[in-house]
Amino acid sequence: MARTIRDALLDTRTARSRLKARGKPYWRGLEPGLHLGYRKPLSGAGKWLARHYLGGQAYEVETIAIADDFSDPDGVAILSFPQAQTLARTRMVARAHAAVGKTKPLTVKDAIEAYVTYLESKRSRSGREARYAADAFILPTLGAVEINALVPEQVRAWISKLAKSPARVRTKKGEKQQFKSIDDPENERRRKSSANRILTILKAALNLTAHDHPKSIPSDAAWRRVKPFHGVDSARVRYLTLDEVKLLLAASLPAFQRLVRGALETGGRYGELCALTVQDFNADSGTIAVRQSKSDKPRHIVLTEEGAAFFASITKGRLGDAPMFVKDDDQPWVRDHQKDPIAEACELAKIKAANFHVLRHTWASHAVMNGVPLMVVAKNLGHSTTRMVEKHYGHLAPSFVADAIRSGGPRFQ
Repeated sequence: MARTIRDALLDTRTARSRLKARGKPYWRGLEPGLHLGYRKPLSGAGKWLARHYLGGQAYEVETIAIADDFSDPDGVAILSFPQAQTLARTRMVARAHAAVGKTKPLTVKDAIEAYVTYLESKRSRSGREARYAADAFILPTLGAVEINALVPEQVRAWISKLAKSPARVRTKKGEKQQFKSIDDPENERRRKSSANRILTILKAALNLTAHDHPKSIPSDAAWRRVKPFHGVDSARVRYLTLDEVKLLLAASLPAFQRLVRGALETGGRYGELCALTVQDFNADSGTIAVRQSKSDKPRHIVLTEEGAAFFASITKGRLGDAPMFVKDDDQPWVRDHQKDPIAEACELAKIKAANFHVLRHTWASHAVMNGVPLMVVAKNLGHSTTRMVEKHYGHLAPSFVADAIRSGGPRFQ
């Protein structure tokens, strides 16, 4: 066992409290080419750093843990002076082994690559989404960090900064990244909700790597202790009233009107509707076959009699492989082509601006309010459980409690 170094300035939290706060760390030599440092901030707990000599008067400094200035050391994220020495020496040995090809320390980037590969082998869409989130939000900040060097404070600082940054706008490749306006009062909730989803991807990647390499990654405390933002994932779901639906349909041009009606009759996503062909409508069963969905799982949407009649009218006499919905110039609807038409229709109809996804919410909301069981609604929407339906529409469902209060509750007029 390596000898523990004593230092009157760094041994205890009391001794460290007397030090002057400064950007330059207080260094203590441990081994040839290895120094342990303590950086004293103006407020809060200090941090332990390891400085490795690379040769040629060059050094590399890394933050390895939080000092036990205010909390008791736990041996993982918060370390005492002796524990910090042990970790610094461990890091030095790992680096030495990596240099001769014995063991390469696993980084966050390694974990992300393994996780995305796993997802792509299961569900291609999930893999693409994880890849985009990692490339945009995880790897630029944490990609090069070795997993065993991660500390909860580092992950919390990253997720906090992410939640405060404005949302990205799709920008052409090679151009400067554009961002949404931060004036939207809903922006804070949305950004925290997005940060939660990205944190979930990071945790899933790290958990998979820790499971596959238990000897290399002995603890998951660095990310397990980081909790997501609470109360930010439930946006108020907007749906159109029946009167608003009539106004929107009347204000829409013919081709877009058919697309809107298709969304209202099925609850389908815009991308799902764009991918439909004429043969996906089965007049005998009154269903629409969705073969390309967000979850990569095909499903059959059951239509009402009015819905079946509508799809029969727009498919009559057409070739089976023809797109179900086309624009006025007979070209297929593609990504983002719905944004301007629905904005213009809402303005003309004099109803509050809505995006196309509101039509999906409209189908689900009215179905739930009409007493359709949540599991049935979930099945038509393409959800495997009722969790999302309960989260967004459960309050609209008729219930025993609501019926009892409305029939027997006190009246004060």
